Amino acid sequence: MMPSLRKILATSIAATVVWTASTAAAVPLPADDADSALASATGSAGNRPADHVVLLALDGFDVEYLDLVRDGSAGPDAAALRGSQAHSSAAEMPNLRQLLRRGSVTTSTGVMTSITNPSWSSVATGAWPETHRNTAYWFDPATGTARGQQRDLAVPTVAQSIREQGGTVFSAQWFILQNYGVTYGDPDGLYTQPGGDCARRTDDAVAVLRGEPVSSGGQMVTTNGIPELMAVYCDTLDAIGHEGGDADPRIPGALTEIDRQLGRIVQATKDAGTYGRTAFVITGDHGMTTFDKGFGAQALAAIEAAGFAPQILTSGQSPAPGTDVAIVVGGVADVRIIGERAGDPASVRQLQAALEALPQVRNVFDKPDQRRMHMSPNYGDLIVEPEPGWSFGATPAGPAGRHGATTELRVPLVLAGAGVRPGVHPWRPRHIDIAPTISALLGYAPPSGSEGRTLRESLRR
Repeated sequence: MMPSLRKILATSIAATVVWTASTAAAVPLPADDADSALASATGSAGNRPADHVVLLALDGFDVEYLDLVRDGSAGPDAAALRGSQAHSSAAEMPNLRQLLRRGSVTTSTGVMTSITNPSWSSVATGAWPETHRNTAYWFDPATGTARGQQRDLAVPTVAQSIREQGGTVFSAQWFILQNYGVTYGDPDGLYTQPGGDCARRTDDAVAVLRGEPVSSGGQMVTTNGIPELMAVYCDTLDAIGHEGGDADPRIPGALTEIDRQLGRIVQATKDAGTYGRTAFVITGDHGMTTFDKGFGAQALAAIEAAGFAPQILTSGQSPAPGTDVAIVVGGVADVRIIGERAGDPASVRQLQAALEALPQVRNVFDKPDQRRMHMSPNYGDLIVEPEPGWSFGATPAGPAGRHGATTELRVPLVLAGAGVRPGVHPWRPRHIDIAPTISALLGYAPPSGSEGRTLRESLRR
């Protein structure tokens, strides 16, 4: 069997892929880190590493999916794209292999909770969830209701930052930027939401690279030249993973199709004459874990046995009278004591002990844990993380996929093209490092709320 991607990637990456309550503190930076100096050095158009950046945002892009990619590259990261012999089929990704001749692929570490909107928010802002405040699947005591996913952001995105500094941006349905730097009808910060699959969204990006008009909110708009930052969002892998789990046999074919769309974008930059001055960033928001068992009933029984009246709530639902523990499930479970016992430390400890005693529970993160992991302060008293194979809910009809836990933090990160040093892996990259790095590639200062660093070790000086 070929070695897995986790064993092949640079050893400097390995330290970031284990996240528990005791190890989730901010990663220490190199002693000579100097993001401001890099921004200053690249601040002029003549000195900046790249004129354009293309970001391919792949929802549900689990790092282990690259184990499915068939070998065949002689590039600097050929080993990271070797297919595992354990799989009956392999993904063909020649365009990615070719691109990696001008860059590298590594493992990037996401944020907790590893849900789509909070994760993409950290990619887009360079900030931890505790700072950007985007939160998913939680009980809101202000409204007394459960909430699902939202687009609220407390700090600027990389698109807003680039626009404020005079740059131009385009987003093909990378929704986290909508109204945060890109809007319908704006030729300098254009947003399109064409629907459909990855190919349909790529259609818009290719049209923009060709200088052709695209439909934006019902009107045809032509951008003012080729935007400096272009983002293309694809959610095929996430949809398949949720339906059939992380080993769904459709995944290799989906990777091959994504590679075809990447090839279309690369060719369009060549046709436009910008390929040599374009950097490419490819990453995901979270991984995926298969589950086929649910323990919601057992969890409720354990909480009741501890002397509470719990209720699992869906988005928009309010607890019934008498409920004193509100639970909202989204990969992990947000658990909050409400009513007269709210804020009582002894009650929290009692509830935590009951949940930790369940064999299906991997971790229970209290508020100090959540702060150490930079989670949104909107979460409740406890975050309950299931063991792999389990969900804090009902047992599904067949294998399905979940994310939200520490077991889904790892995603691939590809940096390639203009301004990128071939074969040089960034040191412990994280979601919060991507926005500052994109900014540096384009010669701009990072977003004002950014807490990440520029992955300058992988960039040309």
